[in-house]
Amino acid sequence: MPVQLGLPRRRGAAGPVPLPGDRPAVAGLVDRQGRLATDLRVSLTDRCNLRCTYCMPPEGLDWLPASRLLSDDEVIRLVTVAVQRLGVTEVRFTGGEPLLRKGLEGIVAATAALRTVAGEAPETSLTTNALGLARRAEALAAAGLTRVNVSLDTLRAERFARITHRDRLHDVLAGLRAATAAGLGPVKVNTVLLRGVNDDEAPDLLRWALREGYQLRFIEQMPLEPHGAWDRSKMVDAQEVLDALRPHVILTEEAPGSRGAAPAETWRVQWDDDGTVRTGVVGIVASVTRPFCADCDRTRLTADGQVRDCLFATREHDLRGMLRDGASDEQLADAWRTAMWGKLPGHGIDDPAFARPTRPMSAIGG
Repeated sequence: MPVQLGLPRRRGAAGPVPLPGDRPAVAGLVDRQGRLATDLRVSLTDRCNLRCTYCMPPEGLDWLPASRLLSDDEVIRLVTVAVQRLGVTEVRFTGGEPLLRKGLEGIVAATAALRTVAGEAPETSLTTNALGLARRAEALAAAGLTRVNVSLDTLRAERFARITHRDRLHDVLAGLRAATAAGLGPVKVNTVLLRGVNDDEAPDLLRWALREGYQLRFIEQMPLEPHGAWDRSKMVDAQEVLDALRPHVILTEEAPGSRGAAPAETWRVQWDDDGTVRTGVVGIVASVTRPFCADCDRTRLTADGQVRDCLFATREHDLRGMLRDGASDEQLADAWRTAMWGKLPGHGIDDPAFARPTRPMSAIGG
């Protein structure tokens, strides 16, 4: 009998039918709204070797002690439960900075060797700042990594140093080139525009990405920094990004509704580069102004083994404690199902009662 991964459907219904009350007896990570989580984000560390101004203070944060972090074997076991028992088909490793995890290649290899309930290998990707990627890209590709997302907010060395408090732009660019050479494509570049800092670079970043063959994604700044300085009125939003790009390139919006559960709205791009017509795709992740909560398919695992049902969740569910107390795989899976069943309909940023997460982005995982 095939494994049941979704909610039952009424005849003629357009999608899953939410069930009220107690969690239904289904195998997948279903919530009360009928959403099915198949995309797992795994934070491997809360540490980072950059100090981006919108993410953490220059001196860093109080890092998690090693005893609280999941070991490589514990990470692999929980990922295995997610893929083999809970219907997860995509696994993305994040941080902090996941390249700081010494056992990363082994974790990737173990994940890539898994098979979903459909008998396929899970898509295995990485979100990174690319410091150190130049020397590890080939090994990660050999381990089974399929692609990378690289965070990069500017092409100007002095701005990079100002934003990150590190003079490492050359290392990021080398990492991007190495990722392409290793076949970790499509290489996606994630950019946060900061008002008065780099918000004049949107066209330059897009033209550079088109020349290099990268897929650029602009991401609205979210209220996930530890010092509480986020101000929506100062955020560069999706419409501003589009207004900045249109005088320089031809943008054609992808068919509405075609993105599925992907967070980015995408536009086809055409640009005349001194007689060379370059084409590509640009995306905007507008979590604040154009939320996509109704289509969310993500579940999150922090570096210390906590399940989060949303990036903005204010509660967590402890799998590390269960794992270390001897829980079986099915007990872990059932606890994970229960955690996801309680997921709220949306993040509620526009609600006056919105409560910011107690953890910053670096401790949650992107």
